[in-house]
Amino acid sequence: MSIQVEAMTGAALEAALDDVARLRIKVFRAWPYLYDGDLAYEREYLQSYRDSTRAVVVGAFDGETLVGASTGAPLNDHADDFAAAFEGKGIELNDVFYCAESVLLPEYRGHGVGHGFFDAREAHARKHGFRKTAFCGVQRPTDHPMRPADYAPLDPFWRKRGYAPLEGAVAHFSWKDVDQTEETKKPLQFWIRDL
Repeated sequence: MSIQVEAMTGAALEAALDDVARLRIKVFRAWPYLYDGDLAYEREYLQSYRDSTRAVVVGAFDGETLVGASTGAPLNDHADDFAAAFEGKGIELNDVFYCAESVLLPEYRGHGVGHGFFDAREAHARKHGFRKTAFCGVQRPTDHPMRPADYAPLDPFWRKRGYAPLEGAVAHFSWKDVDQTEETKKPLQFWIRDL
């Protein structure tokens, strides 16, 4: 399988965002996000990447087809959402590059694309002078009725990349789960590393 991983900024980033939105809707329907998304919400959410001059979208391509994507931007560009999670942690928001989501169609997993996503975002962050990278992952109860029996958390992969949970740094976001009629708030744990 030949997958090309490419970092995109500026016009290339802008051109990819609708495809990124469709991938997010498809991939995040699965555990652990269970996200019941729509294109209108996605376009609004992804606007922050259009607005940020230091944002990056890392695309995974099978030929011309986008089969995976990973996003990143300065954490300060998301300060309204995340500042509270970093209060009292002794970390300046302007030192942190936020590695947002990574989505990859299931049939393309297990071929090193995840490492490619992190490598490209971390290189982009270093190029722009950031000292740390961080991301957050949703926390779900281990006894959640929709948790697949064969689910393997990504914690070992993240630790291998040098990330560790930032104690007490939890953000809260609301979205509608696939089996629900209303949005509910979910906790997302921040993981961080020095560059």
